[in-house]
Amino acid sequence: MAGKQFDQDFDGIDEGRIRREKAKARQLRNSRWWKEKIAQGRCYYCGREVAPADLTMDHVVPLARGGLSSKNNLVPCCKECNNDKKSRLTLEWQGYD
Repeated sequence: MAGKQFDQDFDGIDEGRIRREKAKARQLRNSRWWKEKIAQGRCYYCGREVAPADLTMDHVVPLARGGLSSKNNLVPCCKECNNDKKSRLTLEWQGYD
């Protein structure tokens, strides 16, 4: 039931804005800035060393929560952390210490 409540918290999201922000993120993913970020090979959340090709791009403040695709809101993270965090803020996520 908690999952249903979590989903209901995001009603009324501007899908057009999210599409635009995702397009910005795709552009940044191809930038030198992002390639340098993932070259470090470290997950922002758990700190684990990860092959750069296995790092994903995560919005610290998720798009669904009003976050933007800007350099100060995008971090490299492992797939496990990204899947676990979902659309939560780090302070709401038990996996982040």
